[in-house]
Amino acid sequence: MRKHPVLSFAILAIVPTWALQFLFLVLGWDLFGAKIAELFILLGAATLVTARINGRAGVRRLFAGVVRWRMGLGRFAFVLLAMPVLTLIVAAAGGALQWPAGGIGKDVLMYLFATLIFGALLGNVWEETAWAGFAQSRLTERHGLLRGALLTAIPFALIHLPLAWESNGLHDTSGKDLAITWAVLIVSAPFVRYLFGMTFADTGGSILAVGILHASVNASGALGSVDSWWPGTVAMVLLTVLVAASRRRRQARLDDLGYASAGSVSTLTR
Repeated sequence: MRKHPVLSFAILAIVPTWALQFLFLVLGWDLFGAKIAELFILLGAATLVTARINGRAGVRRLFAGVVRWRMGLGRFAFVLLAMPVLTLIVAAAGGALQWPAGGIGKDVLMYLFATLIFGALLGNVWEETAWAGFAQSRLTERHGLLRGALLTAIPFALIHLPLAWESNGLHDTSGKDLAITWAVLIVSAPFVRYLFGMTFADTGGSILAVGILHASVNASGALGSVDSWWPGTVAMVLLTVLVAASRRRRQARLDDLGYASAGSVSTLTR
């Protein structure tokens, strides 16, 4: 564990999660219970490895990110609203926008409930305690933000593979549907982990912010106003690219200011 903490975490998380989810699938049970158990497995694996390596102080630091609020109003609006707005724009451009059953007001309320209550507080904050707070933060510290995200995407995608059978079960899921679901998952995982990694860095290690954004990504893919699954995925990729470009421009401006200041100081002291 001390030599390979993220690999240890991945094995401790993925193996029992797969075993439990495939058991549910074989028995024909709904996967909701197995997905709830996955949260406990992820948290348990992250806590166990952290305690082994860093002791109780490390565990306290890990869970401190859950209540860390390093967001102004603009950042909070971004993590809550950027995904649904962009998803609706993509859906409108691609002809996948529809009038939601129950009206727009109901769709908005369902999104807010799915994001802030059911998704973030009850699920994704705890999921991201393991992924962003433990695994990705360690890989980012060692390999940088982009490589850390790409490496985290591997176990993140692996643990979600059994969900391809969730809708139709083991026997009624076609090979084509399975291939499409896995392809979308594998291709989108690096983007979503990079998006979450940038948010984690920009909020000073706020797992809460990443959890809300994660829940927003999930809820945006289930909007009643959108008549297909693909606008949410495309919107997530576009948002990742836009955030990365914005961060690069901001860093370039800071570098320019630093160069200009250094030049001014040099001129004044000559």
